[in-house]
Amino acid sequence: MSKNTKEELTVEAPIMEAPVATKKQTKKIPEWEVKDRVYLLKGNTEPLTYTLGSKHTRRYPLLWFDPSKNEQRELRYATNQNSPFVDEQKGESTLGHIVFEKGVLKVPKEKQNLQKLLSLYHPKTGIIYTEFLPLEIAKDELADLDLELDAMNAAKNMEIDHAEAVLRVEKGSEVTTMSSKEIKRDLLLMARKNPKAFMEIAGDENVGLRNTGIRAVEQDIIKISQDQREFHWGSNNRKLFTIPFDENPYSALAAWFKTDEGVEVFKTIEKKLQ
Repeated sequence: MSKNTKEELTVEAPIMEAPVATKKQTKKIPEWEVKDRVYLLKGNTEPLTYTLGSKHTRRYPLLWFDPSKNEQRELRYATNQNSPFVDEQKGESTLGHIVFEKGVLKVPKEKQNLQKLLSLYHPKTGIIYTEFLPLEIAKDELADLDLELDAMNAAKNMEIDHAEAVLRVEKGSEVTTMSSKEIKRDLLLMARKNPKAFMEIAGDENVGLRNTGIRAVEQDIIKISQDQREFHWGSNNRKLFTIPFDENPYSALAAWFKTDEGVEVFKTIEKKLQ
């Protein structure tokens, strides 16, 4: 091949895409805030004084499991040390007492070692005592108020038949003699007293069916046997169905009302109810 006819061969290098930089996902650890802190004994007891364990002993262990080291670390409150961990304390240690007075322990921001021991590491936190956190308490109270408001609104707007069914869960047959205004009043009181339970009852689709069954028994449209095992027609004593063992009779009746046979009986009962 002559020099003039010689073709130049070129090889294209593959284009390499630059790797896309990705941010490493790291778990964000909340920063420790330096501030005065208050700790409260749990429960309703407020003894004159209560001394919390402040050092590790065989009888009363004071240990914290360190996940980074996969080992138990001994704790000790020493007033002249910066750390609550024994393995980080140096020199002679002056042991301190942790004493609640009338159920309260106030720890100033200067005592960071004691605060961290109580807030982060002490095995009795959340069991014997808890840190007073106004923001968390406010969140819980707000959630409770929202639930109470929802329950009160649901009670206020509830149809009278459904209101009677819900209230009957708490008052039983007493509801039969109550006026509609009395039912509404007591329903609102029920919602305010225990909004969570009220919302659960109000949302139970079987509440209305149970109420219909109870009213039918009260008006002798149907009747329940003395041994609480069977329901019968009140007019001719014909058996409707047998109550399953260890079930509430009216809960079982409500479930039966949903069956093909029970639906027809339920329709008949509704027509006869006064």
